[in-house]
Amino acid sequence: MASTQKKTGKRPTPKKPLQPPHETTIEYLNGDGIGVVREQGRELLVPATLPGELVRVKILHEGLHSRVGELIKVVRRSPQRTTPACPLAGTCPGCPLMHMGYYHQVEYKQQQVRDALQLYPELKKVPVAAVHRADNPLGYRTTAKLALAKVGGKAMVGLYKRGTHEVIDIGDCPQQHSLINSIVQAVREEIEKQDIYIYNSIKKRGLLRYLVVRVSPQFNKALVTLVTSERNYREITHLAKWLRKKVPEIIGVHQNINPSTGNVIFGPTTVKVLGASDLIDQVGEVSLRLSPSSFFQVNHEQARFIYTTIAAWAGLKPGMHALDIYCGVGGIAMHMAQSGAKVTGIEINPEAISNAKAAATLNQLPNCNFVVGDAKEVVPQLAGAAHPADVAVINPPRSGCDSAVLDALLSVQPQQILYVSCNPHSLARDLHHLGKNGYRIETIQPVDMFPQTPHVETLVRLVRNPAAA
Repeated sequence: MASTQKKTGKRPTPKKPLQPPHETTIEYLNGDGIGVVREQGRELLVPATLPGELVRVKILHEGLHSRVGELIKVVRRSPQRTTPACPLAGTCPGCPLMHMGYYHQVEYKQQQVRDALQLYPELKKVPVAAVHRADNPLGYRTTAKLALAKVGGKAMVGLYKRGTHEVIDIGDCPQQHSLINSIVQAVREEIEKQDIYIYNSIKKRGLLRYLVVRVSPQFNKALVTLVTSERNYREITHLAKWLRKKVPEIIGVHQNINPSTGNVIFGPTTVKVLGASDLIDQVGEVSLRLSPSSFFQVNHEQARFIYTTIAAWAGLKPGMHALDIYCGVGGIAMHMAQSGAKVTGIEINPEAISNAKAAATLNQLPNCNFVVGDAKEVVPQLAGAAHPADVAVINPPRSGCDSAVLDALLSVQPQQILYVSCNPHSLARDLHHLGKNGYRIETIQPVDMFPQTPHVETLVRLVRNPAAA
């Protein structure tokens, strides 16, 4: 029988086979906490490894400039290696440093800050304090944003495997607050029992996309948000009722509608399904109101340290004025306002400002005012005031301060600038800019906000030089 296949005259190009497992020595950790060795002119990235370790690696992906490997065996261990507290360590992307002893983790984070400063000659000799360690390097996470999947009828609640849309079920995660784990287990059970249609990110079909849980460890209460691809009343309400029945610590359930096909978790619309609108929480000396999608730190103990440290550094008294730029839900601003000074918080997110205003009322702090707006537009408006600011706090996202925000802040000329950073490299860049414009660094204090990960928070106190006044 004659073949019906169309002849093109071209043979398909065979895939280049990946090389068999081989041994190599890890040289250093990158900013994501992944082991790196340079081979054949390209970087080889190997998760769950440490510098100096001789490891056997299987190549999973070949790129133009880098390759990704999977750890098969540690042939020669680093003295920094420890037994992880979770069987998923090395596979789950949530805790990339769990195989590193905690003492070594904080040393690595201190070095990250030092290395970032080395890029600027005038910052090379600035001392960096020892990292403020977490008393509880496990079980500290009070917020979880988890992907959902269903495989063979079994519900999976967890995180995406690196570089894929495959959900790794986090099980009874040792990083999460115990109440989060209880809620996750209840969601698994009810997804299977109620046969809820889970969203498939490849096929772009399905209803339930993400589970977001926010916990108050002070009161042992939780707010749950179910992120869906479309507005749904019957199934989501039924699920919400069963979740509250199984976990009575849930004070409210919300539905967020995210019809987009991208990787952003929250969509533009959130509706309350049942229970409370917000979660009342307490950190340090102040109470907070947290709505479903407002940003708040996941580690309450370390957030308390940051808030109290910044308030102590500020040294405010009645009659003084402070700015809190990128103020979020107002935790730092309200700690400073307890001094009796006037404090103005600035934040572009209206939901966060709504939370902050409600919390200021709850804490009886009429001297704490919050403004919705872009800092680079709001701050210059304050510069012409008779007493614009004695102290300014800046707590920007990972990208650091917009240069226009820094320039606006310099026009106010506060005596102190207190910088709260989540990225050493953008911090170093901004310190360089502030240093050129009349400010000297007094203290650099790293804080381990996220144990078992490579991320580090850094607090910096800068004082205006008298000559620049």
